[in-house]
Order: sequence, then C-alpha cells, then structure tokens
Amino acid sequence: MAENQPILEVRNLKKHFNVGKGAILKAVDGVSFTINKGETLGLVGESGCGKSTTGRTIIRLYDATEGEVIFNGKDVHKLNNHEMKSFNREMQMIFQDPYASLNPRMTVADIIAEGIDIHGLATGKERMKRVYDLLETVGLNKEHANRFPHEFSGGQRQRIGIARALAVEPSFIIADEPISALDVSIQAQVVNLLEKLQKEKGLTYLFIAHDLSMVKYISDRVGVMYLGALVELAGSDELYEDPLHPYTDALLSAIPIPDPDIERSRERIILEGDVPSPINPPSGCRFRTRCPKAMPECATMVPEWKEVKPKHWVACHLY
Repeated sequence: MAENQPILEVRNLKKHFNVGKGAILKAVDGVSFTINKGETLGLVGESGCGKSTTGRTIIRLYDATEGEVIFNGKDVHKLNNHEMKSFNREMQMIFQDPYASLNPRMTVADIIAEGIDIHGLATGKERMKRVYDLLETVGLNKEHANRFPHEFSGGQRQRIGIARALAVEPSFIIADEPISALDVSIQAQVVNLLEKLQKEKGLTYLFIAHDLSMVKYISDRVGVMYLGALVELAGSDELYEDPLHPYTDALLSAIPIPDPDIERSRERIILEGDVPSPINPPSGCRFRTRCPKAMPECATMVPEWKEVKPKHWVACHLY
C-alpha cells in the first residue's frame, strides 16, 4: 500500500448505548475521517467526548450502531470470525490504564506471548526469543520476563502493554490515552518510544489523548471531538497556528506557553457552563450552549462538516 493512501476510513460512525428507561446515550454520533499509512492521527477532546469509544468501536470492542469502518479495503463490522482473527493481528490497542489492562496472575512473558500463541506465530525457544526481543525493543530487559505486573512501575507496565501490542506484528495501533495514567517525567519516554517504533516498523497510529501539547508533538494531523462529533480536523501545525472552531480555540488557549511575556499578554478563553449530556445533546450545533460566538442559526441547523481550506475540515456556521 502506497503512502498517502488511506489504511483506515471511518464513515459516519455512530455508537449509541441504551442506558435504560428508553434513554439513548449518543457516545459517538456521526464521525468521519481517514488515516493514511504511516501517519499518526491525534484525537483530542474533553473527558466524555467519545474519543475512547471511537477507538474501541473502530477495533470492534464495541459493535457500531451505524456507519462503516473500512480497514485495508474491508468493512471491519462485517468480518466473520475467521477474518476477525487476521484483523486482530493487523490492528492492536494500547490501553490507558497499565494497571487494569495486564492480567495480574500472568507473568510478563505469558502476557506478551498471548498473541503469539493465539496466532500460532512461534513455539518453544523461538517463542521465548521473541518475548526477549520485544522486551528489549521497549527498553526492558529479559530478566523481567518471569516477573508479574505488580512488580513494575506504571511506566514499565505501559512498556509491557506496548510489547504485547507489538507481539503479533500489527500495522496499525490505537493508543487510547497511553500516557495519561503516568507521571509527567515518564510520559515523554513513552511517547518517544512510540515514535521510534513507528519509524522502525512503519506503524500507523490513532493516538487518543486530552493533552494537546503531547498530541501536537506526536501527530501529523489532529482531530478535535466535542460531545460525540468531530468539530475540526487539520494538520498538526496548521491546527495550532490557525484554529477555526471556537472550541479548538478555547482548548488551545489553555496550553501554557513557556515565554512569560507572551503568556501574560495572551487571553485565556474560559468556556461558560458544563458539557451537556450525550443523552440529550443540544439542537443544531452541539457546542452552541457554551460558544462565545453562537448565532441564532446555531440553535436550529446542524453545521456541515466541510473542507474550508486545503486539508482543513471544520463543522461551524462561521465558515
């Protein structure tokens, strides 16, 4: 597959949950984007905006309510059991909480080799050699193979999670807030490791996070989500230099700038009110109840998702 050719196409993806008494929680509500081979797409937004649910629906931990996820030309949600097995080898996930995502009763070697065993990739000495190689790849050593998860720090556990994801030699990895549970000093190490692995192994990433400065650092393009919908998508530098959506503007104004003179003269955009409930989102534009630039049509019309500059998409009535 050539570079700049989509490895993943998400088309009008929806994931709704029935939360009882006839109420429907619209966690993801009509999201569309593509990811090209070898690139990193960052997905950002406040907690509860649906970004993790998007990742989990793409990899089919959740079934989609509506829409399509096309990976390497096939609709993920229409694969049979046999096809799912090879899909699971191609796409892997690194989870947010390295404490919860590793089985405490299994040794590190067995955790990492689980995928190798399922897919029958190696046995015996060759299996252990792979485990040792993977530990080395993520900056741990082979003495760690026979230990249990509780014997490691958070950063080391996340490295074990990355080794587990790499064990089946995937081409695409969804990293779901892989650094938010870690100390700040460790976060940069894990992000640098992900970048190094991408260069060495030609990986493609969907990197989900709420830390905008880290997302800018690792991503080629960045999508901004609010209440289950994408509001803006552009190249990383372009989005940070020229944000078009008022919500993106507010998010970026919260990032401190390490120059005190610029920082003092900058205006911080404080959003009024709370994020509405995804069970009962506002009519028209979802952001209008907190938007400093809301107009009358924002209440009645859903803004169209359109490309207003080359490769810069936004859903806003201002454009």
